[in-house]
Amino acid sequence: MKISFEQLDVWKKSCRLAVAIYDVIDNSKDYGFVGQITRSAVSVPSNIAEGSERQTTKEFVQFLYIAKGSNAELRTQLYLAGKIGIIPSEMVTKLVRDAKEISSMLQGLINSLNSPAS
Repeated sequence: MKISFEQLDVWKKSCRLAVAIYDVIDNSKDYGFVGQITRSAVSVPSNIAEGSERQTTKEFVQFLYIAKGSNAELRTQLYLAGKIGIIPSEMVTKLVRDAKEISSMLQGLINSLNSPAS
């Protein structure tokens, strides 16, 4: 059974996180860093979507692992953004918490797709 990526809560949450990243760094003049963190943020839901449209479950799982990697990259960049003052520390805490939840959701989806019952 194929599920549209638009129905996946992890895709919805990762889209919201990407938009939040854009909102919080809107006024930053560090264009290199802004480009890097926004690419990471956009990569998470993009890989979920791309994988869901692939032909096999194995391919979908591969793209979910790529999304997890992009999510880890994003968390690293959030920590750095807090340390260098681009994003206030309380906002970093919230965004990292959201990113960690997305990582758990991705792992749960991977586990369910890899289970013998799927």
